[in-house]
Amino acid sequence: MLRFICLFVSLLSLTPLRVAAEELPMRASEQRVARAQFTTAIVDREPVDDITVVSPPVDSVFFFTDLRHMEGRTVIHRWEYAGRVQSQKPFQVKGPRWRVYSQVVLEPEQYGDWSVTVLDESGWPLYVEIFRYEPGANRPRR
Repeated sequence: MLRFICLFVSLLSLTPLRVAAEELPMRASEQRVARAQFTTAIVDREPVDDITVVSPPVDSVFFFTDLRHMEGRTVIHRWEYAGRVQSQKPFQVKGPRWRVYSQVVLEPEQYGDWSVTVLDESGWPLYVEIFRYEPGANRPRR
């Protein structure tokens, strides 16, 4: 009997274990927001700059997000100003690396802190970023 068990164990060690990558469950740590930033424009699906403070004459801001391994899921950009949701933009993630962006037009007198929260389909926050909209140098602060 011992001889049979040793032979069986030996055979197992010689047999390679192969599992297709798509059959393995994706670890939660691999599903992530790889990059996220505010920018004044998007060119070739990439942000042109990284802003934290903006002033007129800039009157719109983009939020760029690079998502990894979240295919089949939905993410939402929720824009907030003064404690109120200004807009929400959902995205269907269709690949292992998926870049998305949304935009807000800044109205006159909407100075202060703005934020975007990246949410998953259940409403769970994945990432938050803040920028400040300030009056221009030749305009009075309020």
